[in-house]
Amino acid sequence: MSTAAAAFETMNAPPETQLTARQVDKPRREANKLAKRLRRDAGQAIVDFNMIEEGDRIMVCLSGGKDSFGMLDILLYLREHAPVNFELIAVNLDQKQPGFPADVLPDYLARLGVPFHIENQDTYSIVKRVVPEGKTTCALCSRLRRGILYRVAGELGATKIALGHHRDDILETLFLNMFFGGKLKAMPPKLVTDDGRHIVIRPLAYCREKDLAAWAEERGFPIIPCDLCGSQEQLQRKQVKLMLGEWEKRFPGRIETLFRSLQNVVPSHLADTRLYDFAGLRPTGKPDPDGDRAFDPEEFKDTASMILMERD
Repeated sequence: MSTAAAAFETMNAPPETQLTARQVDKPRREANKLAKRLRRDAGQAIVDFNMIEEGDRIMVCLSGGKDSFGMLDILLYLREHAPVNFELIAVNLDQKQPGFPADVLPDYLARLGVPFHIENQDTYSIVKRVVPEGKTTCALCSRLRRGILYRVAGELGATKIALGHHRDDILETLFLNMFFGGKLKAMPPKLVTDDGRHIVIRPLAYCREKDLAAWAEERGFPIIPCDLCGSQEQLQRKQVKLMLGEWEKRFPGRIETLFRSLQNVVPSHLADTRLYDFAGLRPTGKPDPDGDRAFDPEEFKDTASMILMERD
């Protein structure tokens, strides 16, 4: 039912069941707030990391999932309102997974009038042949996909490669590396590829996954599920996602606090001798307001509450 029809119907309803105009219009207002929040968060990440510059030709990697659809949607909006001129070209890698609806993305992009390229490469057969049954396919699939997309970026003359990883992806990667790799490492919002030829950007680095999921529903994106890695329940990433989700339920705001820690690193209070000259430390005889208070109890501000208040 349209908003106008709903409003007309309430005029003829009994007084005790009538809705106010504000109540009728609430879904639209919530959708507008969601759109503004996503565009603001993406725009801030783009500015903070200088992701997009004048004349850029950005290859938007479109998988068919909610995140990449949301990224394209947001970038299309920002392209019309940004102070710099840039181009977008959507690219999908058709990996020849059985049952993949090959017409969905071309039809969608054609309706939008977005330039696009579909790269057909049967990486599915390679992964299924090489990886033993029941083992995680993500590592090999990712390497194959990455190499192909880097090649395509060069062929298309793209100056930036945009990936749809969001804030939650970045934090999950941080904990995966800590728990299973022994590294304090996440996904950077911007990086140079390992071959030194391309710049990869993650415009959704500040965006929450739940906001992108809500936006996908609001916009009615034609989501294409992944039947290869996405169907593997034993993935360590899924376990980390569940852990973070439980933390957020019990302690609202904790996820944002965790993400802020990635932007507030203190090498002198970690233990990597490559980042800080612990061996060369000597007393200076001068007070240091940022120095360690070795025998003081730790004090932590309730930053989670502050973050929630800022978002409201």
